[in-house]
Amino acid sequence: MNAKFPHAFLKLPKAIDRLPELAYNVWFSWNSEALELFARIDRNRWDQIVHNPVRLLLETEQEVWEALIRDEDFIHHYERVIQLWDDYYNEPTWFQKTYPEHGQHKIAYLSAEFGFHESLPIYSGGLGILAGDHCKSASDLGIPLVGIGLLYKKGYFNQKINSEGRQQSEAITYDFSKLPILPVLNDQGEKLTIEVPLADRIVKLQIWQVRVGRNSNFLLDADIEGNSPWDRELTGQLYGGNQDIRIAQEILLGMGGVKALRVLHLPTAVYHINEGHAAFQAIERIREQLETGVPFHVAVEVIRASSVFTTHTPVPAGHDAFPLPMMDYYFSFLFSRWKQHKQAWMRLGLEEAKPLFNMTHLALNTAALRNGVSKLHGQVSRNMFRSFHGNIGEQEVPIGHITNGVHLKTWLAPELRELYSRFLPGTWLENQANVDLWRSLELIPTESLWEVHMQLKERLIRSARANLREQRRRNDLPADKVEEVRSFLSPHALTIGFARRFATYKRANLIFNDLSRLDRLINNPDRPVQLLFAGKAHPADHPGQEMIKEIYRVAQMDRFRGKIVLLENYDMNLARYLVQGVDVWLNNPRRPYEASGTSGQKAAMNGVINFSVLDGWWEEGYDGSNGWSIDGNNDADWQTQERENTESIYRTLEQEIVPLYYNQGKPPHQWVARMKRSIQTLTPLYNTDRMVMDYTNHTYIPSLKRTLAFLADHYDTATKVADFKQFIQANWHYVRILEVNDNVSKSMESKASLTDSRQQVKEVTATVRFGPIWYKDTAVEVVYFEEREDGWHPVVVTMEPSKELEDRTIQFRAVIPSHLRHRAHFSVRVHPVSPNFATSFEVPLVTTL
Repeated sequence: MNAKFPHAFLKLPKAIDRLPELAYNVWFSWNSEALELFARIDRNRWDQIVHNPVRLLLETEQEVWEALIRDEDFIHHYERVIQLWDDYYNEPTWFQKTYPEHGQHKIAYLSAEFGFHESLPIYSGGLGILAGDHCKSASDLGIPLVGIGLLYKKGYFNQKINSEGRQQSEAITYDFSKLPILPVLNDQGEKLTIEVPLADRIVKLQIWQVRVGRNSNFLLDADIEGNSPWDRELTGQLYGGNQDIRIAQEILLGMGGVKALRVLHLPTAVYHINEGHAAFQAIERIREQLETGVPFHVAVEVIRASSVFTTHTPVPAGHDAFPLPMMDYYFSFLFSRWKQHKQAWMRLGLEEAKPLFNMTHLALNTAALRNGVSKLHGQVSRNMFRSFHGNIGEQEVPIGHITNGVHLKTWLAPELRELYSRFLPGTWLENQANVDLWRSLELIPTESLWEVHMQLKERLIRSARANLREQRRRNDLPADKVEEVRSFLSPHALTIGFARRFATYKRANLIFNDLSRLDRLINNPDRPVQLLFAGKAHPADHPGQEMIKEIYRVAQMDRFRGKIVLLENYDMNLARYLVQGVDVWLNNPRRPYEASGTSGQKAAMNGVINFSVLDGWWEEGYDGSNGWSIDGNNDADWQTQERENTESIYRTLEQEIVPLYYNQGKPPHQWVARMKRSIQTLTPLYNTDRMVMDYTNHTYIPSLKRTLAFLADHYDTATKVADFKQFIQANWHYVRILEVNDNVSKSMESKASLTDSRQQVKEVTATVRFGPIWYKDTAVEVVYFEEREDGWHPVVVTMEPSKELEDRTIQFRAVIPSHLRHRAHFSVRVHPVSPNFATSFEVPLVTTL
């Protein structure tokens, strides 16, 4: 299978004939030299077409090429970029050095959206940008990752703000022949397609390729001849339509994604599901196993071993769930073929209380390794799905966390990259996750960092004014009102940015709760403050759109005009200006609804200082010296939290942030010191190189090894694990803890210190009847809680078998602190274990006393 460049590029002069190779690989999006090369072809046109290199090449006249090949500077620039690309593609990588034996196995990364660059608008926000950054770092690190997604003909939407402050959603249909994507062709040169059964029909999908550095992403497109008009629209718009469209899209993503991997002949060993949208991949892969004669329960174990699930949603309502009759309808092709397994399939996603088929339940049941996207979100997820995992403590629910990061080469301003390169070790970009390396940042002179920051700030203000002028021009405002914008915003004022999706829980308008106090902050003649807002609300999110309207209303007030601005059509291009150019990044969601958030991470690496609620990544990133926290009682009701958060915003601005910015002269030395502290402490931790290495070390490689073991010897291990689970589940009711004896051991007490009873120890015993289950297939444990500086933590003490009694009954013993009493302070539990389990509580069966 291959993807070829369109014939239009055959006219390029030989001296620059590798330009299509660069244009059709989004590597250009994280290489400033490549971006500048394309800009030099026609700078004005480059900006007009949203930095789309393919369209630029297609629409550039032949005489322009002839002139360019006579420009020695351009040719030298071209050759330099080609050399950078060749060096990048051929240099040894982290994965090759660390896991040389696993290069032949692909890791599939399935996501509903990917944000690579503004020229490929198939993303809506944070989830897609994260997915794009994930794939970019996978390429940088040499990880053999292949992305799978859908190709949306209309993308998300373009946002316009009208003269009343209302969001207008502008749909655009994209011409795929002018995007940095290529149709995949079969050996006969025909467009490669797959077929996905959907309810009572077959939907055909064309496969497109996005080249991402060393790797590729494959996108599925239903807008092809042979499909019905309704089916052709299934890949029309991201997150558009009703539940019927939603379930159909998720079938195409999950099941179609697996079929695409097969027809592309990619030997995939691990499947990473980025949110529950792609969880139907498990159903398709179970079907494949059934077709080869593998029993259903064994097939499930193979799929679980090879699947990784990342959840991003901290509230139950955010998880997709479908009525059972809808499942019956859309999976009729499957259930009619495998009638005997229908109920087993349905149980994999059943949310019994509703009853609904829940995509997150399906993902949890079919992925052995699961994680949230920050430390706090991991805790929230374990709490949310605790009942899903039986009678175990929240801390032991098998959902971990890998905190999100951002792709440094994409989001770091080129000017700062050049400055860092002058003072950091020469390998800093390749070793950006090394905390020690960033200590050299102290060597950067205060004046140098501040000068670059001011350049970026002035560039942001120019971009913001252009955005506002276009808004006013399009809304038919008088010429003087359009030109008025030229005086808006000042590079000398403390500038605060707030840019993200306008969902109500993000509380974009929180800082407006006391306009008189805000007025005093913004209009202080000696210490002015200005605010920039940007973001989209989902077209169906009317409260979010009302929030946009309120921000616009406040921005039009005489006292705030030109000092509070609302920018339209937030995309990756505008995001770069904002995260690189403001002074402070404001984030004030309702805790704990921000699973991670990444915009503040982009800001931090650019020297922009975070001012945020301790939620998501900031809860673990903030250390008291690298930014500011928005405080409040997290256990109070929402009204109290909102009041306390608002007060904290104003008080911190008045007493800390504004004085620090203005009281240090120019450059403001203490402010720049905090900028440095922010860069040093946050950049090496919150980048996708660190994040993707964590995924590789802790999920991909363990899953790969476990999968290979499960498939060896004709599924021998997988069959044993599946049979063992069935046996345990059928016989667990026999397991009983008959007695727990926690009398103090006289001999042990006499040897212990008498000054502190908590230092004394005692022996406890537990008598357990196992029935037909072998006692060595279980763990018998004492569980109690211990107070530490950061709260109460569970302590688990494994009990050892000490005496075998009759009737398959075993007595166990352990030593614990003598002040603990059974039931009041500790309990004893029994749960099944196996060396072939991925986690301690893979089977959610626990007996306690």
